[in-house]
Amino acid sequence: MTEVQAQIASLPIQETRRRPFYFSLWVQVLTAVVLAVIVGCLFPTAATAMKPLGDAYIRMITMLITLIIFCTVVSGIAGMSDMKKVGRIGGKALLYFEAVSTLALIIGLVIGNVVHPGAGFNVDPNTLDAKSVAAYAGQARAQSVTEFLIHLIPTTVVDAFAKGDILEVLLVALLFGFALSRMGQRGKELTALCGRATELLFAVVNIILRFAPLGVFGAMAFTIGKFGVGSLGSLAKLIATFYITSLLFVVLVLGCIAWIAGFNIFKFLIYIKEEMLLVLATSSSETALPTLMEKLENLGCSPSLVGLVVPTGYTFNTDGSSIYMTIAALFVAQATNIHLTIGQQLTILAVAMLTSKGASGVTGAAFITLVGTLMVIPTIPVAGMALILGIDRFMSMFRALINMIGNGVATIVVARWEQELDRDVLRSTLA
Repeated sequence: MTEVQAQIASLPIQETRRRPFYFSLWVQVLTAVVLAVIVGCLFPTAATAMKPLGDAYIRMITMLITLIIFCTVVSGIAGMSDMKKVGRIGGKALLYFEAVSTLALIIGLVIGNVVHPGAGFNVDPNTLDAKSVAAYAGQARAQSVTEFLIHLIPTTVVDAFAKGDILEVLLVALLFGFALSRMGQRGKELTALCGRATELLFAVVNIILRFAPLGVFGAMAFTIGKFGVGSLGSLAKLIATFYITSLLFVVLVLGCIAWIAGFNIFKFLIYIKEEMLLVLATSSSETALPTLMEKLENLGCSPSLVGLVVPTGYTFNTDGSSIYMTIAALFVAQATNIHLTIGQQLTILAVAMLTSKGASGVTGAAFITLVGTLMVIPTIPVAGMALILGIDRFMSMFRALINMIGNGVATIVVARWEQELDRDVLRSTLA
């Protein structure tokens, strides 16, 4: 026996064994989802009481998001020698976001006109419970472009982190990153500290992920126990229309974009399966933001680009919310027998192009944003949103899922566009 063979033979047997499949996070999360559905159907009262498990897990993840964004963006920008490149990346990302999210709005509008999901309801708007939507109408307020831009600036630096506003934190991080890059050698130590802090934060995220199955069980059990699968019956056509349109958008639109960018959309979906399950169960794309960023870096995208594009996309690149907004708006109009002219539908599209940018990863944000959109267009009764209020949680699942997938694809596309993508790593990782 040669020396090399002897060394191989001396290796511990357990090192060559594969890890049991039930240790995989996606298996544990999927199991939690199945158990939650069973408990929700059989014991709805007990299932509803599981809500704190889901809320606690979401809060544990979201408490770290602003710090992760800040440290990632600051260390990434400070490490770049070309500041024009940062502006170029941001400009290209926003251009991509606007193009794809507008396409999603148009697709929703076309499908709503072809399928007519609200036909046959014949609801009298005067009989609807407007009070159930009043709370959401209070939160929904149309913003002008000037107000939107002013909103990006926090009252104080600490306030941005306290409120957890992603765009405000991103602005603060950009300013700190630019300042550190101008400090030259004096800023090296602070830049390195931000890098170490990022590693620490991701280590904490990995600890929290161990509790993901419990959080997923609590969130999904509450949804099924509270609203019940039976609540989907009368609005099954609307839900099916939205789900199928969303899936076709991912396969056809995002699939074509991915193909042009040099990767397979189905392999990418398999790669982020844990994040997809988390988002589906919690109805919030923010729960997957930290691990999505980490996985995109492992795919070969540069950390600085990931830190800049992903957080921005969570506000400006809401593909799922865009599809939902136009389909749901047409559903309310059709259900209340209100005929919309082409001009009125184009008005909905134009308003939604602005208001959809506020539908970030927070659960129910798209519903509030749609209420705000309908308030701008008096032709459609805002009270009509009461028709879909009961099933919004089920719609929110897919909205958040498509938003998250769209941001993952967008980051890879912009990374390749900017030559900030290692294609060999991308191919080998997805393979």
